[in-house]
Amino acid sequence: MSNSADSPRGPGRRIFRHPARVLTAAVFALAGLIFVTSANTAKGTNLRTDSSLLKLSDLIQQRSGKNAQLEETNGSVREDIDALVRRDHGATEEENARLKKLERAAGSDKLSGRAVSVTLDDAPPDATANPGYPDPQPNDLVIHQQDLQAVVNALWRGGAQGIQVMDQRLISTSAVRCVGNTLILQGRVYSPPYKITAVGDPAGLKRALDDSPAINNYLLYVKAYGLGWKVDEHRAVTLPGYSGTVELHQAKPVG
Repeated sequence: MSNSADSPRGPGRRIFRHPARVLTAAVFALAGLIFVTSANTAKGTNLRTDSSLLKLSDLIQQRSGKNAQLEETNGSVREDIDALVRRDHGATEEENARLKKLERAAGSDKLSGRAVSVTLDDAPPDATANPGYPDPQPNDLVIHQQDLQAVVNALWRGGAQGIQVMDQRLISTSAVRCVGNTLILQGRVYSPPYKITAVGDPAGLKRALDDSPAINNYLLYVKAYGLGWKVDEHRAVTLPGYSGTVELHQAKPVG
């Protein structure tokens, strides 16, 4: 038995109890639905050898690669446009300095300085529970969206001047989302391990990580099942400027 105060609980797991007759009827109904769905989906083909899922995975990877190429091209074109604007708009040095400051705040300019990086990874394929912990469920062994968001939020609270997830700079409209076992960020797809890098005062950044309740909960799973967790300090790191689109589709005032 594990210590209840120290035992990780799988996200969203609940226990429902039903009368035996209702459960039996539900099982037969579900089995019938599965048979019908399988027959309609297969259409006489072998579902185990159907390559539709593989084709979808390949398509996602191709689109992700294409988005990366377009993002690089877009960034290059934007740099050319910015250079022409600075040359022709006749702004004063004070105005140029103000523009540069706004670009840094918006994340569109490169950012260099001391930094902290955090790497999260799924548990090993053969992971088992360490002594004193319950046997793991599938959800206990993988990185979830909430884990990545917890790290990003903690780093912002710790005074990060800029944050990069994998090889992409975050801006105010960036959304860290996971679908299944993959991260989808600004039109591109990533698999674990996930690396998050923040430029700022390392002491403040690491203190914010230590003080985060959500991260402390994640560390229980690290201790119980061997999920990956690594924090590194860097003397000098340069984050790239955001080079994607900045179109805002919807916004609501706060307060």
